[in-house]
Amino acid sequence: MKRKINIGLKGKLALLLALLLTSVLVVLSTMVLAGIREDQRNRLEQSFAHESANANLRVRQEFLTGTRITPDLFMQRSAQRLAVDLGAQSGMAVTLYKADASFAGTSLPIQARTDVKDALEYTAKGQSVYITEGDQLLYLAPLYNADERLGTVQFHASLADQYAFYSRIQNLFLVTGAAVLAAGFLIGYLYVRRQVNVIEKLNNAAKQIGEGKYLIVPPVLRRDELGELAQGIYEMSGSIATSLSQLTEEKLKLLDAIVRLQELEQQQKQFIGNISHELKTPLTSILAYADLLEMYRDDPSLLEEARMQIGKEAERLYGLVEIALQLSSMDIYEFETKAKVVEVLPLLQEAVNRLQIKAERHGVTMETRLREGTVWADPENMMHMVLNVLDNAVKYNKPGGTVTLSNHLVEGSNSEGYMVIEVVDTGIGIPMEAHSRIFDPFYTVSGDRSRTHGGTGLGLSLVRSLAEKQNGLVRLVSSGPNGSRFEIKLPMVHLNTDGL
Repeated sequence: MKRKINIGLKGKLALLLALLLTSVLVVLSTMVLAGIREDQRNRLEQSFAHESANANLRVRQEFLTGTRITPDLFMQRSAQRLAVDLGAQSGMAVTLYKADASFAGTSLPIQARTDVKDALEYTAKGQSVYITEGDQLLYLAPLYNADERLGTVQFHASLADQYAFYSRIQNLFLVTGAAVLAAGFLIGYLYVRRQVNVIEKLNNAAKQIGEGKYLIVPPVLRRDELGELAQGIYEMSGSIATSLSQLTEEKLKLLDAIVRLQELEQQQKQFIGNISHELKTPLTSILAYADLLEMYRDDPSLLEEARMQIGKEAERLYGLVEIALQLSSMDIYEFETKAKVVEVLPLLQEAVNRLQIKAERHGVTMETRLREGTVWADPENMMHMVLNVLDNAVKYNKPGGTVTLSNHLVEGSNSEGYMVIEVVDTGIGIPMEAHSRIFDPFYTVSGDRSRTHGGTGLGLSLVRSLAEKQNGLVRLVSSGPNGSRFEIKLPMVHLNTDGL
């Protein structure tokens, strides 16, 4: 993995300064060198134009003052002598060609070997031509007598001096530019470093304020914009320190009040939910047996059983009211849990018997697949959990539906295990979006269901709370249009607070 290189502000500004200086030097040297090259070219063109005009004048004068002959014969007789004279006059080697592009004469010791055939075709059209070979330059220009073409003159010039001059100027720019770049970069870097050091002091001051260490004096004393910024940071630090001290005091007071209010609110909610459902359970049984009395008035044994059960539930209801009054007077909203070894089979069977009449009234069949076993739980809390889940399975079932209550053992580690109590119904089910919230206090799946069946949204929340107090849990295993499956898991033996 490549490590990312972080370039600080000093490095970035130094690089920017170096780029600016380099760019200025490159542009300046390029423009100057281009100007020198252009000036050399213009001077050379002017020199060649002047020499070609002199050569034209000299050849025309020689042609007109001599015996009247044809241009080819004239060039044949006089070209060698004229080439030598023109070479001496111009200071350059001169070669003359006839009008038919054939060689006529030269001031050089030997004839030049450069192929100028293409260039002679241009001079035949009245145009001047350059030919460059290394540091040698050939300039060819046509010779005329009025409208009559006499031939072509060729000047041989060396560019070695011009190239040497251009190279000296270029080297001078390189040396001077490097010196200027180094000096400018050094001066700029020192200045940038000084300014960046000031910025680092301001940054450290800001970090110090962020860590809660407020400034005693301004971090920088200057008479410019950075000095004004430093003074502003110092004043801001003082304002933050004062405000934070006041806010901290108010926050502590507010947190204490919020914690107390949350505790009271939570206790109140739990109390209301617990007492509502604890009162509802005996009332449900009383109403069921009241219906039984109405339906079977001529059955003495059934009437006696109903009377006994109503009395039993009434006593339980009375006891709950007494507990509620005591808890309210003491401002306590928690029921005491008294866990012990509980036989599962009779408790589950009793729960089914309590809701049998209600199930028949709703047209729901109660089925059981129970086995013996013991759990460590509060029997009253356990009965409430089972009744609540069974009651929901009956209420939210379909006519002709079924509610199945079963239990089985799940082995755990260290010879410990859990008793799992399952309630399966064939009812209307719970929507998928409500699965994660059905155990939240006061949450109901929909308003219509609550109004129809009298739900308050506290039943399953209370079941979860009671299960957790006994080191167990309750969960929705599955739910759909064909019914729901709930599980209540309770420990087989006593678990301490560490879950051992």
